[in-house]
Amino acid sequence: MNTEADTCRKYVVPKLLALGWDSHPHSIAEQRTITDGRVIPVGKEGFIRKPPKRVDYLLRYTRDFPLAVVEAKASYKTATDAVQQARLYAEMLDLKFAYATNGTDIIEIDYFTGTETPVSDFAKPEELWHRYQTGSGITKLQQADQLIAPYNMIGGKPPRYYQQIAINRTVEAILAGKPRLLLTMATGTGKTIVAFQICWKLWSSRWNRTGEYRKPRILYLADRNILVDDPKDKTFTPFGDARYKIESGEVVKSREMYFAIYQALAEDERRAGLFRDYPPDFFDLIIVDECHRGSARDDSSWRVILEHFKPAFQLVRIPVKWAGDSGEVGQSRSEATLVVFLH
Repeated sequence: MNTEADTCRKYVVPKLLALGWDSHPHSIAEQRTITDGRVIPVGKEGFIRKPPKRVDYLLRYTRDFPLAVVEAKASYKTATDAVQQARLYAEMLDLKFAYATNGTDIIEIDYFTGTETPVSDFAKPEELWHRYQTGSGITKLQQADQLIAPYNMIGGKPPRYYQQIAINRTVEAILAGKPRLLLTMATGTGKTIVAFQICWKLWSSRWNRTGEYRKPRILYLADRNILVDDPKDKTFTPFGDARYKIESGEVVKSREMYFAIYQALAEDERRAGLFRDYPPDFFDLIIVDECHRGSARDDSSWRVILEHFKPAFQLVRIPVKWAGDSGEVGQSRSEATLVVFLH
Protein backbone atom coordinates (compact mmCIF):
# COMPACT_ATOMS: atom_id res chain seq x y z
CA MET A 1 0.00 0.00 0.00
CA ASN A 2 1.20 3.50 -0.84
CA THR A 3 1.49 6.21 1.79
CA GLU A 4 0.34 9.76 1.17
CA ALA A 5 3.91 10.69 0.21
CA ASP A 6 3.96 7.78 -2.25
CA THR A 7 0.69 8.98 -3.78
CA CYS A 8 2.17 12.43 -4.30
CA ARG A 9 5.48 11.18 -5.72
CA LYS A 10 4.23 8.31 -7.90
CA TYR A 11 0.90 9.61 -9.14
CA VAL A 12 0.10 13.26 -8.51
CA VAL A 13 3.37 14.90 -9.58
CA PRO A 14 3.78 12.89 -12.83
CA LYS A 15 0.20 13.68 -13.83
CA LEU A 16 0.60 17.41 -13.16
CA LEU A 17 3.90 17.56 -15.02
CA ALA A 18 2.42 15.72 -18.02
CA LEU A 19 -0.42 18.25 -18.18
CA GLY A 20 1.97 21.23 -18.27
CA TRP A 21 1.45 22.64 -14.81
CA ASP A 22 5.19 23.14 -14.39
CA SER A 23 5.64 24.93 -17.74
CA HIS A 24 6.07 28.73 -17.64
CA PRO A 25 4.11 30.78 -16.75
CA HIS A 26 2.30 28.03 -14.84
CA SER A 27 3.75 26.53 -11.67
CA ILE A 28 3.14 24.00 -8.92
CA ALA A 29 3.69 25.05 -5.31
CA GLU A 30 4.26 21.85 -3.34
CA GLN A 31 3.54 21.70 0.39
CA ARG A 32 2.64 25.39 0.34
CA THR A 33 2.23 26.84 3.85
CA ILE A 34 -0.86 29.02 4.17
CA THR A 35 -0.86 30.03 7.82
CA ASP A 36 1.83 30.15 10.48
CA GLY A 37 -0.13 27.99 12.90
CA ARG A 38 -2.63 28.57 15.67
CA VAL A 39 -1.27 30.39 18.72
CA ILE A 40 -2.34 28.82 22.02
CA PRO A 41 -1.73 30.77 25.26
CA VAL A 42 0.12 28.81 27.95
CA GLY A 43 0.22 30.19 31.46
CA LYS A 44 0.33 33.92 32.02
CA GLU A 45 2.94 34.96 29.47
CA GLY A 46 3.83 31.97 27.32
CA PHE A 47 2.33 30.42 24.23
CA ILE A 48 2.80 27.53 21.87
CA ARG A 49 2.21 27.47 18.15
CA LYS A 50 0.36 24.59 16.53
CA PRO A 51 1.47 23.20 13.15
CA PRO A 52 0.74 25.45 10.16
CA LYS A 53 -1.91 24.70 7.59
CA ARG A 54 -0.24 23.42 4.45
CA VAL A 55 -1.67 22.63 1.00
CA ASP A 56 -0.33 19.53 -0.73
CA TYR A 57 -0.27 21.29 -4.11
CA LEU A 58 -1.27 24.77 -5.22
CA LEU A 59 -1.77 25.04 -8.98
CA ARG A 60 -0.93 28.51 -10.25
CA TYR A 61 -1.87 29.73 -13.70
CA THR A 62 0.68 32.51 -13.21
CA ARG A 63 2.94 33.24 -10.26
CA ASP A 64 0.37 35.54 -8.67
CA PHE A 65 -2.86 33.86 -9.73
CA PRO A 66 -3.60 30.41 -8.26
CA LEU A 67 -6.47 28.40 -9.68
CA ALA A 68 -6.77 25.17 -7.68
CA VAL A 69 -5.55 23.06 -4.78
CA VAL A 70 -4.82 19.34 -4.83
CA GLU A 71 -5.10 17.25 -1.68
CA ALA A 72 -3.79 13.68 -1.70
CA LYS A 73 -4.40 10.67 0.53
CA ALA A 74 -2.74 7.27 0.82
CA SER A 75 -3.86 4.56 -1.61
CA TYR A 76 -5.65 2.57 1.09
CA LYS A 77 -8.01 5.53 1.55
CA THR A 78 -10.55 6.86 -0.93
CA ALA A 79 -10.43 10.11 -2.84
CA THR A 80 -13.53 11.12 -0.88
CA ASP A 81 -11.42 11.15 2.28
CA ALA A 82 -9.52 14.15 0.90
CA VAL A 83 -12.58 16.16 -0.16
CA GLN A 84 -13.19 17.95 3.13
CA GLN A 85 -9.56 19.10 3.40
CA ALA A 86 -9.46 20.13 -0.26
CA ARG A 87 -12.60 22.19 0.28
CA LEU A 88 -11.22 23.79 3.43
CA TYR A 89 -8.07 25.00 1.71
CA ALA A 90 -9.84 26.07 -1.48
CA GLU A 91 -12.27 28.18 0.52
CA MET A 92 -9.51 29.68 2.65
CA LEU A 93 -7.70 30.70 -0.53
CA ASP A 94 -10.91 31.79 -2.30
CA LEU A 95 -10.28 29.37 -5.16
CA LYS A 96 -12.96 28.03 -7.48
CA PHE A 97 -11.43 24.59 -8.11
CA ALA A 98 -10.07 21.81 -5.92
CA TYR A 99 -9.02 18.21 -6.40
CA ALA A 100 -9.07 15.27 -3.99
CA THR A 101 -7.21 12.07 -4.90
CA ASN A 102 -5.79 8.82 -3.58
CA GLY A 103 -3.58 8.42 -6.64
CA THR A 104 -5.91 6.34 -8.80
CA ASP A 105 -9.23 8.12 -8.25
CA ILE A 106 -9.69 11.89 -8.62
CA ILE A 107 -12.62 14.05 -7.54
CA GLU A 108 -12.90 17.55 -8.98
CA ILE A 109 -14.70 20.22 -6.95
CA ASP A 110 -16.07 23.12 -9.01
CA TYR A 111 -17.35 26.08 -6.99
CA PHE A 112 -18.85 27.76 -10.04
CA THR A 113 -21.23 24.86 -10.63
CA GLY A 114 -21.32 23.59 -7.05
CA THR A 115 -20.47 20.04 -8.12
CA GLU A 116 -18.15 17.23 -7.06
CA THR A 117 -17.31 15.08 -10.07
CA PRO A 118 -15.13 11.96 -10.46
CA VAL A 119 -12.70 12.66 -13.31
CA SER A 120 -10.02 10.63 -15.04
CA ASP A 121 -7.35 13.32 -14.75
CA PHE A 122 -6.63 16.84 -13.56
CA ALA A 123 -7.50 19.70 -15.92
CA LYS A 124 -4.82 21.34 -18.03
CA PRO A 125 -3.84 24.94 -17.16
CA GLU A 126 -5.50 26.50 -20.21
CA GLU A 127 -8.65 24.44 -19.72
CA LEU A 128 -8.99 25.46 -16.08
CA TRP A 129 -8.21 29.10 -16.89
CA HIS A 130 -10.88 29.10 -19.62
CA ARG A 131 -13.42 27.68 -17.18
CA TYR A 132 -12.47 30.32 -14.63
CA GLN A 133 -12.96 33.08 -17.21
CA THR A 134 -16.35 31.71 -18.18
CA GLY A 135 -17.47 31.34 -14.57
CA SER A 136 -16.30 34.81 -13.52
CA GLY A 137 -17.44 36.59 -16.69
CA ILE A 138 -13.93 37.91 -17.43
CA THR A 139 -13.92 36.63 -21.00
CA LYS A 140 -12.36 39.47 -22.98
CA LEU A 141 -8.66 39.00 -23.72
CA GLN A 142 -7.66 42.43 -22.44
CA GLN A 143 -9.57 41.94 -19.18
CA ALA A 144 -8.04 38.51 -18.65
CA ASP A 145 -4.53 39.91 -19.14
CA GLN A 146 -5.28 42.71 -16.67
CA LEU A 147 -6.60 40.26 -14.08
CA ILE A 148 -3.42 38.18 -14.11
CA ALA A 149 -1.06 41.16 -14.33
CA PRO A 150 1.80 40.46 -11.88
CA TYR A 151 2.27 42.06 -8.50
CA ASN A 152 5.12 44.46 -7.90
CA MET A 153 7.69 42.47 -5.92
CA ILE A 154 10.51 45.05 -5.87
CA GLY A 155 11.83 45.35 -2.35
CA GLY A 156 8.91 43.55 -0.78
CA LYS A 157 7.49 40.19 0.15
CA PRO A 158 4.71 38.39 -1.73
CA PRO A 159 1.26 39.29 -0.39
CA ARG A 160 -0.07 36.89 2.21
CA TYR A 161 -2.92 34.66 1.12
CA TYR A 162 -5.65 36.88 2.59
CA GLN A 163 -4.08 39.98 1.00
CA GLN A 164 -3.96 38.16 -2.32
CA ILE A 165 -7.66 37.37 -1.99
CA ALA A 166 -8.47 41.04 -1.39
CA ILE A 167 -6.28 42.21 -4.30
CA ASN A 168 -7.52 39.73 -6.89
CA ARG A 169 -11.17 39.93 -5.83
CA THR A 170 -11.12 43.73 -6.01
CA VAL A 171 -9.40 43.84 -9.40
CA GLU A 172 -11.80 41.24 -10.74
CA ALA A 173 -14.79 43.26 -9.54
CA ILE A 174 -13.45 46.41 -11.20
CA LEU A 175 -12.85 44.56 -14.46
CA ALA A 176 -16.40 43.21 -14.25
CA GLY A 177 -17.65 46.81 -14.22
CA LYS A 178 -18.63 47.11 -10.55
CA PRO A 179 -18.27 50.87 -9.95
CA ARG A 180 -18.70 50.96 -6.15
CA LEU A 181 -16.81 48.65 -3.85
CA LEU A 182 -16.33 48.35 -0.10
CA LEU A 183 -13.30 46.55 1.32
CA THR A 184 -13.14 45.79 5.03
CA MET A 185 -9.86 44.68 6.58
CA ALA A 186 -8.72 44.09 10.12
CA THR A 187 -6.24 46.54 11.56
CA GLY A 188 -2.71 45.28 10.98
CA THR A 189 -3.48 43.11 7.95
CA GLY A 190 -1.76 45.34 5.40
CA LYS A 191 -4.43 47.65 3.96
CA THR A 192 -1.83 49.90 2.33
CA ILE A 193 -0.02 46.98 0.68
CA VAL A 194 -3.33 45.74 -0.71
CA ALA A 195 -4.20 49.20 -2.06
CA PHE A 196 -0.76 49.51 -3.64
CA GLN A 197 -0.96 46.16 -5.41
CA ILE A 198 -4.48 46.90 -6.68
CA CYS A 199 -3.25 50.19 -8.12
CA TRP A 200 -0.12 48.58 -9.53
CA LYS A 201 -1.97 45.79 -11.35
CA LEU A 202 -4.42 48.25 -12.92
CA TRP A 203 -1.77 50.87 -13.70
CA SER A 204 0.83 48.50 -15.16
CA SER A 205 -1.75 46.72 -17.33
CA ARG A 206 -3.16 50.04 -18.59
CA TRP A 207 -6.66 49.49 -17.30
CA ASN A 208 -8.86 52.57 -17.35
CA ARG A 209 -12.52 53.39 -17.16
CA THR A 210 -12.93 54.24 -20.86
CA GLY A 211 -10.91 51.39 -22.37
CA GLU A 212 -8.42 53.72 -24.03
CA TYR A 213 -4.77 52.77 -24.44
CA ARG A 214 -3.42 54.71 -21.49
CA LYS A 215 -2.58 54.25 -17.86
CA PRO A 216 -5.31 55.13 -15.37
CA ARG A 217 -5.49 58.24 -13.23
CA ILE A 218 -5.96 57.16 -9.64
CA LEU A 219 -6.73 59.28 -6.58
CA TYR A 220 -5.79 58.04 -3.10
CA LEU A 221 -7.93 60.03 -0.69
CA ALA A 222 -7.79 60.24 3.12
CA ASP A 223 -8.52 62.72 5.89
CA ARG A 224 -5.07 63.10 7.48
CA ASN A 225 -1.69 63.93 5.98
CA ILE A 226 0.00 60.97 7.66
CA LEU A 227 -2.43 58.62 5.90
CA VAL A 228 -1.42 60.12 2.57
CA ASP A 229 2.25 61.03 2.97
CA ASP A 230 3.37 57.72 4.41
CA PRO A 231 1.97 55.56 1.55
CA LYS A 232 3.11 58.07 -1.08
CA ASP A 233 6.68 58.28 0.18
CA LYS A 234 7.13 54.61 1.11
CA THR A 235 4.82 51.92 -0.24
CA PHE A 236 3.96 53.66 -3.52
CA THR A 237 7.55 54.62 -4.46
CA PRO A 238 7.60 52.16 -7.42
CA PHE A 239 5.22 54.56 -9.19
CA GLY A 240 8.10 57.03 -9.40
CA ASP A 241 7.31 60.33 -11.09
CA ALA A 242 3.71 59.25 -11.69
CA ARG A 243 3.02 60.25 -8.06
CA TYR A 244 1.73 63.68 -7.10
CA LYS A 245 0.18 65.09 -3.95
CA ILE A 246 -2.54 67.68 -4.46
CA GLU A 247 -1.90 70.50 -1.99
CA SER A 248 -1.35 74.25 -1.62
CA GLY A 249 -4.10 75.01 -4.11
CA GLU A 250 -2.05 73.82 -7.10
CA VAL A 251 -3.79 71.98 -9.93
CA VAL A 252 -1.62 69.49 -11.84
CA LYS A 253 -3.15 67.21 -14.44
CA SER A 254 -0.08 65.53 -15.95
CA ARG A 255 0.40 62.71 -13.42
CA GLU A 256 -1.33 59.38 -12.89
CA MET A 257 -1.06 58.45 -9.19
CA TYR A 258 -2.55 61.29 -7.12
CA PHE A 259 -2.72 61.65 -3.35
CA ALA A 260 -4.81 64.14 -1.40
CA ILE A 261 -6.57 64.81 1.86
CA TYR A 262 -10.19 65.88 1.79
CA GLN A 263 -9.38 69.25 3.31
CA ALA A 264 -7.10 70.18 0.39
CA LEU A 265 -9.92 69.53 -2.10
CA ALA A 266 -13.01 70.57 -0.17
CA GLU A 267 -14.92 73.79 -0.38
CA ASP A 268 -15.93 75.99 2.54
CA GLU A 269 -17.32 79.47 3.17
CA ARG A 270 -13.98 81.03 2.21
CA ARG A 271 -13.14 79.21 -1.02
CA ALA A 272 -14.49 77.11 -3.82
CA GLY A 273 -13.45 73.49 -3.72
CA LEU A 274 -10.21 72.70 -5.55
CA PHE A 275 -11.80 69.46 -6.74
CA ARG A 276 -13.93 71.48 -9.15
CA ASP A 277 -10.79 72.32 -11.15
CA TYR A 278 -10.66 68.67 -12.17
CA PRO A 279 -13.32 67.43 -14.62
CA PRO A 280 -15.80 64.89 -13.18
CA ASP A 281 -14.38 62.18 -15.44
CA PHE A 282 -10.72 62.99 -14.72
CA PHE A 283 -10.07 60.03 -12.40
CA ASP A 284 -10.58 56.41 -13.33
CA LEU A 285 -10.36 55.07 -9.79
CA ILE A 286 -10.64 56.69 -6.36
CA ILE A 287 -9.50 54.86 -3.24
CA VAL A 288 -10.96 56.26 -0.03
CA ASP A 289 -8.95 55.30 3.03
CA GLU A 290 -10.44 55.12 6.53
CA CYS A 291 -13.91 55.99 5.24
CA HIS A 292 -15.50 55.09 8.58
CA ARG A 293 -14.74 58.58 9.83
CA GLY A 294 -16.35 61.87 8.77
CA SER A 295 -16.51 61.09 5.06
CA ALA A 296 -19.11 58.37 5.66
CA ARG A 297 -21.77 60.71 7.06
CA ASP A 298 -24.69 61.57 4.81
CA ASP A 299 -24.33 65.26 5.67
CA SER A 300 -20.56 65.32 5.23
CA SER A 301 -19.29 68.27 3.23
CA TRP A 302 -16.65 65.94 1.86
CA ARG A 303 -19.25 63.70 0.23
CA VAL A 304 -19.68 66.28 -2.51
CA ILE A 305 -16.15 65.43 -3.71
CA LEU A 306 -17.09 61.83 -4.39
CA GLU A 307 -20.34 62.94 -5.97
CA HIS A 308 -18.39 65.26 -8.26
CA PHE A 309 -16.18 62.38 -9.39
CA LYS A 310 -19.13 60.03 -9.77
CA PRO A 311 -17.96 58.55 -13.12
CA ALA A 312 -14.86 57.11 -11.41
CA PHE A 313 -14.76 53.65 -9.91
CA GLN A 314 -14.71 54.15 -6.15
CA LEU A 315 -13.20 51.76 -3.62
CA VAL A 316 -13.70 52.62 0.04
CA ARG A 317 -11.72 50.88 2.77
CA ILE A 318 -12.87 50.41 6.34
CA PRO A 319 -10.60 48.97 9.05
CA VAL A 320 -12.19 46.78 11.69
CA LYS A 321 -10.85 45.71 15.04
CA TRP A 322 -9.37 42.27 15.38
CA ALA A 323 -10.15 40.86 18.79
CA GLY A 324 -7.07 38.64 18.92
CA ASP A 325 -9.13 35.52 19.61
CA SER A 326 -7.68 32.05 19.83
CA GLY A 327 -8.04 31.49 16.11
CA GLU A 328 -5.24 31.19 13.61
CA VAL A 329 -2.99 34.24 13.47
CA GLY A 330 -3.55 35.70 10.01
CA GLN A 331 -6.47 33.42 9.24
CA SER A 332 -8.74 34.74 11.97
CA ARG A 333 -8.02 38.31 10.95
CA SER A 334 -9.20 37.63 7.46
CA GLU A 335 -12.15 35.31 7.93
CA ALA A 336 -14.65 38.00 8.89
CA THR A 337 -13.00 41.05 7.44
CA LEU A 338 -11.32 40.60 4.09
CA VAL A 339 -14.43 40.82 1.98
CA VAL A 340 -15.26 43.02 -0.98
CA PHE A 341 -18.94 43.93 -0.97
CA LEU A 342 -20.37 45.07 -4.27
CA HIS A 343 -23.32 47.37 -4.67
